[in-house]
Amino acid sequence: MLGLLWPRLRTAGRLLNVNSRVPSGGKRVYSEQPRRNPDFGSISDADIARFEIIIPKRVITSPEVLDSANVDWMVSCRGNSKVLLKPKSTQEVSDILALCSERHLAVVPQGGNTGLVGGGVPVHDEVILSSQLMDSIISVDETTGVLVCQAGCVLERLETYLSDVNLIPPYDLGAKGSCHIGGNVATNAGGLRFLRYGSLHGNVLGLEVVLADGKVLDLMSVLRKDNTGYDMKQLFIGSEGSLGFITTVSLLCPRKPTSINVAFLAVTSFEDVVKLLKSAKSGLGEILSAFEFIDMSAMEGVETYLELKDPLRDCSNRLYNFYVLIETHGFHSDHDSRRLDDWLADSMDSGLVENGTVAADYRQMLSLWQFRERISEAVKHEGRVAKYDISLSLESYYRVVTATRERFGGSVHRVTGYGHVGDGNLHLNVVTDESARDLRDDLDKFVMEWVREAKGSISAEHGIGLHKRGYLHYSKSSTAIHLMKDIKKLFDPTGILNPYKLFI
Repeated sequence: MLGLLWPRLRTAGRLLNVNSRVPSGGKRVYSEQPRRNPDFGSISDADIARFEIIIPKRVITSPEVLDSANVDWMVSCRGNSKVLLKPKSTQEVSDILALCSERHLAVVPQGGNTGLVGGGVPVHDEVILSSQLMDSIISVDETTGVLVCQAGCVLERLETYLSDVNLIPPYDLGAKGSCHIGGNVATNAGGLRFLRYGSLHGNVLGLEVVLADGKVLDLMSVLRKDNTGYDMKQLFIGSEGSLGFITTVSLLCPRKPTSINVAFLAVTSFEDVVKLLKSAKSGLGEILSAFEFIDMSAMEGVETYLELKDPLRDCSNRLYNFYVLIETHGFHSDHDSRRLDDWLADSMDSGLVENGTVAADYRQMLSLWQFRERISEAVKHEGRVAKYDISLSLESYYRVVTATRERFGGSVHRVTGYGHVGDGNLHLNVVTDESARDLRDDLDKFVMEWVREAKGSISAEHGIGLHKRGYLHYSKSSTAIHLMKDIKKLFDPTGILNPYKLFI
């Protein structure tokens, strides 16, 4: 049986304050910035005056405020927008987009600005349309678990609100302290609970969306079953703001578990990680909520730059090759704990697990989750980070990390692999020098071609945005891309919504 092997771990919150991390003067690293579309209008004083009539005192032109809204969290994209608009209602969004359509002003929808592919910031001088003040929680049905809220609600606030009525959001993100539910839906965010509760395609019941010309498309519903023609809301889930501006969301939320367990395990090889996943699915069954993995390089980065000590070092003063974090959600504490303990004992006896620890309380659970959730923060201390959010079969999953190390290991600071192995989503991070632009282009090409050859997806949960638009054809056929462009033209004939994203 596993013992509780607990060193003194520094507790850290899971909030992500985007603005505090965006240095002024950040430079774009995307090597092929698209040219400005000359068909788009330029913002004028008359436009500003008309916006002021629609949303008095919520038209932002201050360069200091615009500075953070113009740049993404990774400081990889910087636009030059002259105005940030903060509507509070669907009608205000409708009036704004009607004006932008009339004037052919390009618009970039923006939520919490936590995206990683440049999808939520301007490329040139697009109007920034923010959901920040659209943060009303409209209703929640405690019996059905259906939440209705505006698009600007921050995920962590929703989690707190739902907790009071014994519900939880069906997904969890490291950026939940800043990200907005509208942006989560627009990017089809995956996150840490995907294995248990599935995708937003299955949990979003209804949407209200404002189209490019200002028309309001009412797709709202609180029904789980509705077989009346095309399920049009699905087009907007993952559309990255290119088809419309989401204003309201209806979300199916599961019951809050009364029994939660977190285990942190050391594993010798990735082959054993896969065997452990198979074993967990059968041994833990319906209570398995998350199955995350971390490689040695990622753990080394967390220890070095965040001063967090591997909780398994008390038994052995070495790093292990791989780590697995498992979380269970259930409603019968004694039963769930026994089931986890029995499974862990079998896994130790079989040699699949070298070492491990189980959190004794909620504080320790949060401390263990830090090792997984703060990897992205840790590697940023070492240099410029090339981030690849990819899906692969488990047979190919870690091979791309090994291949990248073999190809670039002598030219980069670090190559790490971690992620949601339970659903096939890998986060491959490669740390380079700040000035290594040519190397970044070589990395992009190598990784994307490797994923294409392995029949994977170049974007598992972050979207395409600006950074991956040149590689969309690696995961979508020419016929599919042609139809996607036709859909874009149907909903946005003049192309003003989030231009320069998704497609070349």
